[in-house]
Parts: sequence; C-alpha cells; structure tokens
Amino acid sequence: MIGLLQRVSSASVVVDGATIGAIDAGLMVLVCAERNDTEKEADALLTKLLGYRVFADEAGKMNRSVTDVEGGLLLVPQFTLAADTKSGTRPSFTPAAAPADGLRLFNYFVERARLKHKVVQTGQFGADMKVALTNDGPVTFWLQTNAR
Repeated sequence: MIGLLQRVSSASVVVDGATIGAIDAGLMVLVCAERNDTEKEADALLTKLLGYRVFADEAGKMNRSVTDVEGGLLLVPQFTLAADTKSGTRPSFTPAAAPADGLRLFNYFVERARLKHKVVQTGQFGADMKVALTNDGPVTFWLQTNAR
C-alpha cells in the first residue's frame, strides 16, 4: 500500500458540488492499494502513518505525530499513485489493485483508522473528487509498505 501524506492546515474533498470530507490541521493522505496487497499491508501503513512524526515539538523539530497533536486525518483514495511511469508518455496502472480489491482495502483502512484515531474524514472511492488543501510547510512524505 502507498500513502502520500501531506501536513495541512486544512483540506477538503468535494464530490458533485458537495463537501464530503474536511479537516482543519492534520494530515491529508492519498491512499492506494497495490496488486497483491492485503489487510496486513493496510495495517502496516496505518500504523506507520499514525506514528509518523511530522509535526513540530516545542523546539521546532518534527517529533510529533498526528496522534500526538490530535490532528485531523483526511483519507482520499487514489489508485494513480501505483502508476508505472518508466516508459512512454502514458502511465500504466498494472501495479494498482483491481478496483474491487482497492475498494475493499480502502474501506478496511478507513474502518481501522476510525477505531484508532478521533477525527477521520474521507474522499469517495471511484468518484470524480475535487481535493483542496493548504500544505503546511510544505511537508509531504511518501510511505509504502512494499516498495517495488
């Protein structure tokens, strides 16, 4: 699984003109299931994500996690993170999980996140989403459970 996390001061997702998910300060995370991923990879990514230290402590060092600062978590499904861009000028999505598996793993990831974190909002799998965010820093990190 892949998570592209961005530390944000705010973020939101709009589908068909309606805001379906929004957070104030926290992490906006694009989430992607890759072919052959299982709940094991989803759990590993979530554990790393919730503990990843990207928020400043009193000394200004990145020593606090989203859990430590009780920040919001906006989880947005995005299969394009698994794109193979090695050749040509059109990406291949062969590395991405099949849509049914991607949906199942995204829903599992969200369910587990809601059990472990207070504020969890989401995008909508398969929808044409408009994602807005104010990246704080900017701070952006790529997390991957099974790097290719």
